[in-house]
Amino acid sequence: MFADRYINKNIVYPEFIDAVVSPEVSMILMIPCLNEPEIFRTLESLWTCDPIVSCCEVIVVVNESENSTLEVKSFNLETYKKLFDWKRENDRENLILHPIYAQSVNAKHAGAGMARKIGMDEVIRRFNALNRPDGVIISTDADCLFSKNYLQQIELAFSRKSCFAATLNFKHRVEEMADSKQKLGIQLYEDYLHYYKRALDFAGFPDSIYTIGSAFAVRAEAYVKQGGMNRRQAGEDFYFLNKLTKLGQITEINDAFVYPSARVSDRVPFGTGAAMTKWMNEDGDLTLTYNFAAFRDLKVLFDKVDTLFRNSADKVFMASLPTSIQEYLQVLEFPAKLAEINQNSSSLLSFRKRFFQFFDGFIILRFLNLAHQKYYPKQNLSDAITQLTEYSLG
Repeated sequence: MFADRYINKNIVYPEFIDAVVSPEVSMILMIPCLNEPEIFRTLESLWTCDPIVSCCEVIVVVNESENSTLEVKSFNLETYKKLFDWKRENDRENLILHPIYAQSVNAKHAGAGMARKIGMDEVIRRFNALNRPDGVIISTDADCLFSKNYLQQIELAFSRKSCFAATLNFKHRVEEMADSKQKLGIQLYEDYLHYYKRALDFAGFPDSIYTIGSAFAVRAEAYVKQGGMNRRQAGEDFYFLNKLTKLGQITEINDAFVYPSARVSDRVPFGTGAAMTKWMNEDGDLTLTYNFAAFRDLKVLFDKVDTLFRNSADKVFMASLPTSIQEYLQVLEFPAKLAEINQNSSSLLSFRKRFFQFFDGFIILRFLNLAHQKYYPKQNLSDAITQLTEYSLG
């Protein structure tokens, strides 16, 4: 079977689901669920999606740390029991719920990454039983709602063999908020997410994607090939999706939406919930963002990438770059890395691929953080968006 080696080396939990997987299952949706009152609303939204041709399972991973409070553990246990009641009343022939309960996860690893990994690894077990490497793992969260065409559009996207992973459009549920400060905060945060991706597009980065854990899907084979989900307590989605870009172009499903909650949260140190918490506590300013000038500096480098094929990063080349880029390339020991990339590239196309496998989303994020420590102040988000729009048009 395609995932035997991965299962033997990477899965730490015994099998949760006893039910035999139907040969008709081609998509399995995974939802981590920790002390989550909205899970049944999320399931109802899924079950009212437009019908799909294939069969889809939904795995809800009720999970908790060994250090979780008794209140959380009690709520989780009650949720787990109620999920089986919901299953009995709502299962369909081609839409089947499987609740699982990961109790007392080791505190060292407990968190968003581990919860997502437990669920996605269980999906791999089920696709492996069918020897279905082309099976689709869908990742979302327990506080999300969905557009009616959500499942249909995922099914359509992955009907193309070239699609190995996809991100979905998203829009936080601002209309549910009564607090004007909270509403402004989520609007600013969403504007920032769009600005960041558009700015990377402007700079010429070929692998710009939204890295949101509640809004992506991946084929089982690609998941296994890239070593599965990590156990990071936050940012697991960014690191996982960044790894997937090494395999090729990730599909964007723009005409189907995930609608995440816009609530505050102290569960993870960054991400939407954490950003909103800091904003509401006046501990973070969502009106400020990465200075557009830093993306212009990146564009200067990315526009010159092709000239580096079978060439070195000599003094003339380095002098043609902005100072922020020059300094960062020294930090990266770029001349040696460039020589290695050239040595393993037989064509310009393979060179470009290897260059951006090295200079990936994580390397870019490090550059932006370092550039803002020394070269650029944070910029007003509205001003940055205006500049980006003007430069993109002009």
